[in-house]
Amino acid sequence: MRTNYLFTSESVSEGHPDKVSDQISDAIVDLFLSKDPEARIACETLTTTQLVVLAGEIRCKGVYEDGAWAPGAQEEIEATVRRTVKEIGYEQEGFHWETFRFENNLHGQSAHIAQGVDASGNKDEGAGDQGIMFGYATDETPDLMPATLYYSHKILERMAADRHSGAAPFLEPDAKSQVTLRYEGSLPVAAKAVVVSTQHAAGYDKGDKEAELHAYVRKVVAEVIPPVLLRDTVYHINPTGSFEIGGPDGDAGLTGRKIIVDTYGGAAPHGGGAFSGKDPTKVDRSAAYITRYLAKNIVAAGLATRCTIQLAYAIGVSEPLSLYVDTHETGTVGDDKIEAAIMNIEKLGGLTPRGIRTHLGLNKPIYRKTAAYGHFGRKPEGDFFPWERTDLVNDLKAALA
Repeated sequence: MRTNYLFTSESVSEGHPDKVSDQISDAIVDLFLSKDPEARIACETLTTTQLVVLAGEIRCKGVYEDGAWAPGAQEEIEATVRRTVKEIGYEQEGFHWETFRFENNLHGQSAHIAQGVDASGNKDEGAGDQGIMFGYATDETPDLMPATLYYSHKILERMAADRHSGAAPFLEPDAKSQVTLRYEGSLPVAAKAVVVSTQHAAGYDKGDKEAELHAYVRKVVAEVIPPVLLRDTVYHINPTGSFEIGGPDGDAGLTGRKIIVDTYGGAAPHGGGAFSGKDPTKVDRSAAYITRYLAKNIVAAGLATRCTIQLAYAIGVSEPLSLYVDTHETGTVGDDKIEAAIMNIEKLGGLTPRGIRTHLGLNKPIYRKTAAYGHFGRKPEGDFFPWERTDLVNDLKAALA
């Protein structure tokens, strides 16, 4: 196993056009789940210059039934979309929360999909689609996330907080970051390069104002990345020179195009399915959450320092087709023993879609917060980010005893 290498991950801000789309889609998921915890949602969003388009399939009691919208439902959807864009901070000529054109092309869920997913008779609820899902954890950071992605997210989170508070009024919503770390002995020892591109107010691409922006970014990086890692670091700050036109006006955005940013920054496999815009019967989302939960608890329990988990499902079938655990030769017990232990923990419900949703409490409006700065490595608070809890540690240890 290679232990000395360079590795890079990137992040994008809440104002990146794809992330605007993700947040709108998840705001719609939250809206429908707040009306009906058993709602079915598959909402895709397109954003471009002064335009937002919704498309997809839904089923929601009291909102969309028998092929018709309830009175006021479409107006509430549009208000939710505009509020989401306003909260991100877009009040620009090319994309303004109050004046963009809006299209709602959501329609009823396919009856053929519904009959496979819904529980009926002695048939348990089936998976909302076929596919493979991965979870990962590593002891590189306190949140058990890859350090390259962890720092990339934190840089942009800090910049967004400063933009919203007014501490950095020259920042606009769209931004990207990228961190390259040198690893020795599989642990990060130095930041080789940091890239930050941020949309900015007019004039911050030359002279003293450009120097102010560059100094600000370097200060944020120094506050986020430990000083011991910032040795001979190369900085690339707005390397194209100017970044005034951004967001959906600069590049069209689509739901689900930042799946590596959403997960592990390339440090772990990805099954290909996106998260945002999907209710938790879709195992693209819920199974990816439970695999992160399992991997994190395995590392938190001291059973490994790195762990990758895969689950596989068939549409309409409740039981997973396979469970695979890989501790990358860092495990204190055999990977096959961990697999058996997981399947013997009753509270996990056999890792069926219903079992996952029940254990993690996923049928709640908790998803808008996931749609920027990663679905993993976040702080579990109340109903939010339950897959980040480490409350399975004792169960794993007992099952392996």
